[in-house]
Amino acid sequence: MKSSFRVCGRCGHGLSQYNPDPLCAPCSRGGDITRIPDRAWRDEQVHRALSAWDFGELLRLLRRRSGLSQMAVRSLTGLTQSFISDLERGRKHLGGGEAIIDFLNGLGLPADLRPLLLTPFGEPDRGASNGPLDPALPWNSDRMVTSLEFAVGGVMKRRGVLALSGAGLTQYVLQSTIAAPEAMASMSPNGSRVTVPLIASLEATTDALRHMDASSGSGSLAATSLGHLKILVRLLKHGSYDEARGRRLAAATADAATQAGWYMFDGGNHAKAQRLFLAALRAAHASGDSRLTAAALSFLAIHGYSVGDPRDAVTAARTARLSISDREAPALQAMLLTRQARGHARLREESAARAALEEARVLCAQGRGEDDPHWLYWIKPGEILGQTASCLLDLGRPTEAAESFDAARHELSQEEIRTTAQFLSRAATAHMQTKNPDAGWGIAQEVLSLVDGVHSARLDDHLRSMLAEVRRFEDSPAARDLLERGESVMKGRAAA
Repeated sequence: MKSSFRVCGRCGHGLSQYNPDPLCAPCSRGGDITRIPDRAWRDEQVHRALSAWDFGELLRLLRRRSGLSQMAVRSLTGLTQSFISDLERGRKHLGGGEAIIDFLNGLGLPADLRPLLLTPFGEPDRGASNGPLDPALPWNSDRMVTSLEFAVGGVMKRRGVLALSGAGLTQYVLQSTIAAPEAMASMSPNGSRVTVPLIASLEATTDALRHMDASSGSGSLAATSLGHLKILVRLLKHGSYDEARGRRLAAATADAATQAGWYMFDGGNHAKAQRLFLAALRAAHASGDSRLTAAALSFLAIHGYSVGDPRDAVTAARTARLSISDREAPALQAMLLTRQARGHARLREESAARAALEEARVLCAQGRGEDDPHWLYWIKPGEILGQTASCLLDLGRPTEAAESFDAARHELSQEEIRTTAQFLSRAATAHMQTKNPDAGWGIAQEVLSLVDGVHSARLDDHLRSMLAEVRRFEDSPAARDLLERGESVMKGRAAA
């Protein structure tokens, strides 16, 4: 499957996912580039259609005001003429967030009109409000602080539901990449002065917690990370800082909120984790650093394919890739592709999963790019092989999965115990699903020797899945011994 996250090498406009060439259709023809004139975008009816996300009406109005034919629109968007006709008549709809982004990029949506897309879906009939998670809330610094306070459990003026999914989550995800920039300076005379050394020390704390997580898991970090995040939120709300320091403070907050969300997710608190990821998106948007937006979206993708809707995972990962399309960050792109592939695999979309994994492998082989973030140290060929193996396991191909896990083992870090244990538990499961379960039992014994002192609900889920596979072989004395040991380990973990 070809990726849609590309831009024309000549004019810089987005390329349709259906266009395999490096140039958009008008540029590839040379000469004058057919575009929708700016005057067509300035019509009030066009604005209303854009605000309502009525893309069929939007296209009909733009063509009427610009005089473009459906064939000309086809050259801009890559859509077929029959689809364009059905879209204008309301018989077809754009299928998902990435298709909407392709469509609007192709039409050349002016940047100053992007905020119109923040109008909520069908506001009069919305029903129950999502409170601070409502995707209709404006993307400004006040709402950023509100969502962060809600996420960490502060006192709120409004009540809201605990999670977003489907259309609401898709809208929130898209808005994180299209909302207008927000001012970050806060010169409160009574606020504490936020200095660069102070922000740097808070950033260092987030990094230290990140490295601890890979070894000992989230159990000992969740409460600490929330306390750390509360300090950052309080500085955002009450501190005094100029624009530059405000954006760096927002960046530090986004990173800390994303990590706190991960610790909550790893500890089994999935609803609170999602609230933190969504709040991190707002802080990342305020920072102006698209890599932080991509990071928060990548964790939303994990949330989607692990405990939510895998379609949400695909949307989040693809939108994240779009957000960094102007960055030289092959490692970050590769990581996002593995998240996308996991979503495809859970949906049993094998060709899409394999295509994403192959693109991730090629990008990873390029090495780190100029814009790859420092915290992405773990994206290596072994990680791609491990994620490939996990996808193959989800796709019901255990033999291929076992081979991929075996190929990845030499990349494991002895210091990252939690990560290694999770990897090996999946490897053991894959081997037990093949015709050679003895190898799986041996790996399972290794896993049980590693997990003492590692606190992670997510690891516990992997252990339970691994032991469920062992139970299929209860007639074997070796399997019974392994099960007895495994049940003892799980009892000890439950009591800890």
